[in-house]
Amino acid sequence: MQPRTETGPPQAQEGRVAVVAGSGLLPRQVVDALLRQGQAPVVIAIEGEANPTDYDGLDVHPVPPARLAVMLPKLNRWNVDRLVLAGGVATRPPLRDLRFPPSFLLQLPRLIRAYAQGDDGLLRAVIGFIESRGIKVLGAHEIVPDLLAPAGPLGRVKPDRQGLQDIEAAAEAARTIGRLDVGQAAIAVGGRAVALEGIEGTDGLLQRMKELRNHGRLAGAKGGVLAKCAKPQQDARADLPTIGPRTVSDAAEAGLSGIAVDAERAIVLDMAETIRRADSHGLFIFGMRETER
Repeated sequence: MQPRTETGPPQAQEGRVAVVAGSGLLPRQVVDALLRQGQAPVVIAIEGEANPTDYDGLDVHPVPPARLAVMLPKLNRWNVDRLVLAGGVATRPPLRDLRFPPSFLLQLPRLIRAYAQGDDGLLRAVIGFIESRGIKVLGAHEIVPDLLAPAGPLGRVKPDRQGLQDIEAAAEAARTIGRLDVGQAAIAVGGRAVALEGIEGTDGLLQRMKELRNHGRLAGAKGGVLAKCAKPQQDARADLPTIGPRTVSDAAEAGLSGIAVDAERAIVLDMAETIRRADSHGLFIFGMRETER
């Protein structure tokens, strides 16, 4: 008589990961990390934001922003069980242009309410619908943990006393507009907030700061700090505050002394190059600890 072998219950087969790719470096970093992990991701390239040719050789599907929802039944058929929202989306299509699968009709009133709110409410509604389809939404930092900013100075340059005062003032302003779901960033000069992020995003904020240098009480003022902070109510799986090499170059052109972000709650793209560029410009990058928030 042969001995009985206990094999246990069959192991669930892991599905695929989909990356909804917007603009910027983040989607590519997520895709590259998945490839290193032996995954074969599906890339949903948002037209007008992501360049499909950046993902040549992969399973890429360009989709207009207004038709993203109709991709969900296809993801189910392609055995996708996890999804990452990565990259920027500059424009929000008009509600009348959006297209949905029939299963979404019951959730349409919730989407309409969320659409009238800020980005945070809309993202929560989108994540809720995706997960109702049996697809778990992951944060980019769950795929690439090294993206998160560590605490303290990231490069050779450290904030001086004035820099620390500007960090405090800019961070307080950034969190105030974050609670209102307006934006994530603010700039302080001389210990007071002088510019807040609006619909133009961080790039536009820094461009506006360059122009402000020649006006009013800021004329001739030196230094200043850009702070990017997670919104208090923010779902960490989408739209965490993000900086990268371009942010550093724009901050230097705007005459700032440094950049501050929430440690473990903000993403630093291409961290080695971002730090190298900050060091070359003499700017600090500072990760604010929880006790400093």
